[in-house]
Amino acid sequence: MPVRHLFFSLIFVLLLQAPAVAGDYHVPVLLYHRLGPTVVDSMTITTKDFESHLRFLKENGYTVIPLKQLLDHKRGADVTPLPAKPVVIVEDDAHKSVYSDMLPLIKKYNVPVTLFVYPSAISNASYAMTWEELHEAKATGLVDIQSHTYWHPNFKQERKKLLPADFDKLVSTQLGKAKARLEKEFGTAVDQLAWPFGIYDDDLLQRAAQAGYAATFTIERRPVTAADSLMKLPRYLLVDGDRGDRFGRIVASASGG
Repeated sequence: MPVRHLFFSLIFVLLLQAPAVAGDYHVPVLLYHRLGPTVVDSMTITTKDFESHLRFLKENGYTVIPLKQLLDHKRGADVTPLPAKPVVIVEDDAHKSVYSDMLPLIKKYNVPVTLFVYPSAISNASYAMTWEELHEAKATGLVDIQSHTYWHPNFKQERKKLLPADFDKLVSTQLGKAKARLEKEFGTAVDQLAWPFGIYDDDLLQRAAQAGYAATFTIERRPVTAADSLMKLPRYLLVDGDRGDRFGRIVASASGG
């Protein structure tokens, strides 16, 4: 095995087996996709419901923390105790409604959000934000931007269709090109990856570590705990039905309440 591959393989093993920081915690990472005045599909949360989520969190003693704070705490880089009842908010795809609907509300409630972006759509797809809008969002100090691969492939399907060498090339491009493009655009580190469709396996996890990602995210509906590997962190994929009392129950149960 080449020395470089052996080095990254060791890093991958260490990331998977990263020791838990002293003290237990249960932190729900709430994943949104689209907002809007009306529900057009199950992945759309109405803007009114999103604000009700933020209001619920505020009124019930939850603290929305930056995703980076959770990761730094988990890896031991930040020994400051997490606040009581911490919650993280993220969004996948940088949908245009992030700019029109989500951004005004996160500014109103002063809550941090991480956007997982696939660069091929930005300023190209009609449903996505523009680079200018992303810069404006990031300038608020509330928004961090991380990778969702370059064009959001279904790795399971692509593996079936492609020859092994072609699939390896696809993975390298998706992971490396997204990271490089976003880092060049914003001048900040991109070391977090949300897997498209939540699809991953041990090979992809190792490839992500080799590409320079320190944490990756799935769509398992459970909280992040001290026992979780940085390379397989769960998120609650929220859908239209997750409103009112149901949202409250999700957050309360995820937080150990």
